[in-house]
Amino acid sequence: MKLTDIRRDYTQGGLRRADLKVSPVEQFNFWLEQAIEAQLTDPTAMTVATVDENGQPFQRIVLLKGVDEHGFIFYTNLGSRKAQHLQDNNRISLHFPWHPLERQVHVTGVAKKLTAAENFKYFTSRPKESQLAAIASRQSSRISARGVLEGKFLELKQKFAKGEIPMPTFWGGFRVEFDSVEFWQGGENRLHDRFIYSRGDEGWDIERLAP
Repeated sequence: MKLTDIRRDYTQGGLRRADLKVSPVEQFNFWLEQAIEAQLTDPTAMTVATVDENGQPFQRIVLLKGVDEHGFIFYTNLGSRKAQHLQDNNRISLHFPWHPLERQVHVTGVAKKLTAAENFKYFTSRPKESQLAAIASRQSSRISARGVLEGKFLELKQKFAKGEIPMPTFWGGFRVEFDSVEFWQGGENRLHDRFIYSRGDEGWDIERLAP
């Protein structure tokens, strides 16, 4: 089959201006709750896009760990490629692909580091194995074999078998302070519904975009 022959229609319903919540966070949380209720695989998974010093975009999947009126939160190794990009250029884009619901959400904004207290609170709430993995993996660095990573993990597991695991200084979170949030709902005959929330002088401006 040719790739150009692969297509389907979107029939799960449209999105109207009257359906939208006042703020993008309210609308996002409403859709996220529906994605969770629909038992989507990894409903909090989002594509995080950053740009390097040469203007080359990079994307990867990261899990959302918090959202409120102040921004969207995720955690990473501060030595990772994405963190290094954000150090030089903190403009960022997030994308939530909720395909089974025929929905997408696109966020643009700037990423700012969380405080040490915020990082510590989340780190200590993680399963012990996840804490160990954060220390064992120098994310984005080159390694000779998987055995090196597994060996380091087992070494740390034995070392901290009976004690608390210290939060590494090279690990932490970012809050994406958003400028715009776009909601996309698939429509019949490719007449999709798109609405974008943009910051205005007095709250949020909401506009419909052509599909």
